[in-house]
Amino acid sequence: MAMSQKENAIRTFLEENPKWIGILFAAMMLLSQVGTVAAGGGSSLVGP
Repeated sequence: MAMSQKENAIRTFLEENPKWIGILFAAMMLLSQVGTVAAGGGSSLVGP
């Protein structure tokens, strides 16, 4: 399956199921926040 066919399949799915646009957006925001916390977690600890 070519890349453009996959993109068209995703686009068609999202057009038929618009609530998934919000779900995917929320998932991307959550993942970006988790990445930020994970990246900053090690540097925020101060040793003795």
